Amino acid sequence: MPPAKRQSQPEHEHDVVVFGATGFVGRLTATYLVEHAPEGTRIALGGRSRSKLERVREELGPAAAQLPLVEADSQDDEALARMVASTRAVATTVGPYHAYGMPLLQACAAAGTHYADLTGEVLFMRRAIDTAHDKAMASGARIVHTCGFDSIPSDLGVLLLHEAARDRGLGELGETTFVLRRTRGGFSGGTIASMKGQVDEARRDQAARRLMLDPHGLSPDRSAEPDNGERDPMGVVRDDELGGWLAPFVMGSVNSRVVRRSNALQGHAYGRGLRYRELMLGGAGPVGAARAGAIAAAIPAMFGGLAIPPTRMLLDRLLPDPGEGPSERSRERGFFEIDVHTRTTGGEHLRCRVAAQGDPGYKATAVMLGESALALALDEASLPDAAGVLTPATAMGDVLVDRLRAAGHTYVVATG
Repeated sequence: MPPAKRQSQPEHEHDVVVFGATGFVGRLTATYLVEHAPEGTRIALGGRSRSKLERVREELGPAAAQLPLVEADSQDDEALARMVASTRAVATTVGPYHAYGMPLLQACAAAGTHYADLTGEVLFMRRAIDTAHDKAMASGARIVHTCGFDSIPSDLGVLLLHEAARDRGLGELGETTFVLRRTRGGFSGGTIASMKGQVDEARRDQAARRLMLDPHGLSPDRSAEPDNGERDPMGVVRDDELGGWLAPFVMGSVNSRVVRRSNALQGHAYGRGLRYRELMLGGAGPVGAARAGAIAAAIPAMFGGLAIPPTRMLLDRLLPDPGEGPSERSRERGFFEIDVHTRTTGGEHLRCRVAAQGDPGYKATAVMLGESALALALDEASLPDAAGVLTPATAMGDVLVDRLRAAGHTYVVATG
């Protein structure tokens, strides 16, 4: 991965602007930063409505009373340019990103301002790579997608397995499987809106459908990727070493492409024989098989339902809208527990446990996005020497792992 070419820049007015601070996850991220950012960190709230930003600032309490407000519309290029010039980093929750995200991303890439988002939209990420990577390389900006439950646990878990295998002389990574063992939480309205946008674009555009099905769709050089037959899991899997019966994980098609991009951006340091998949544990015995079967059937049913107008109308009534989310009690009761397994070329079985309290799509994601923004804004001298359209692992790596551990998240590698 070529080195960063950070431009010389004047002192910034802010360290982090939370753009979309009036939305549900934006408010949670702003709350987290107000409560946990190091003393003296200059946080600002950004959005298109000053009156709504003022209300959010009041809701955040006395500690937020002096936070600056930055008024900017996601489609106003001049306002976005002023905002990104004022800050070291932007954390944006304004989605769906295919509809609203590109002008801000392009402004950050041009200005050399670091950028973190929560997109799970492969088509948006591919457009960013094609149109902004070189620009961000030249300016020194780190443009980092998927800085939440999608795809930080996946990306950092595999990174830590690679580092453990390398440091212990165990060879490269081979068969590697993310297993979501236990979780409590729900889909955010923003995630649902992103899914709808991806489904709509895939229906309209055959090239988009092919890209979404390509396991190396986010590769920096598709022709350089190994032809090892990787495909997204489709049905139920039985693997006693992994816990019994397993089903595909609904966000695995996004996370796996991010992990593969991380590998490619590092010169395939994880190994050219890496084969990566993501599964969700159903459990052992007949009950586990039935649970895994139900999960496996539900995923295509949901995407199929979003593609059929009458079914979509029904789902629109049942699923949350952007800006909606669960109660504070539900967010606090949520959690996730993941094991990322690998078999190295040296024959060793390594496992990385990744876990956190808090609803994965809301509370835990606010922590991950908040700490990503702080890493980009405050830890630049310690970050990997990289710029462009990156991934959490290649943009922040162990610095972000350490920050998340300090915030109470678990990242532990063990043998066997």
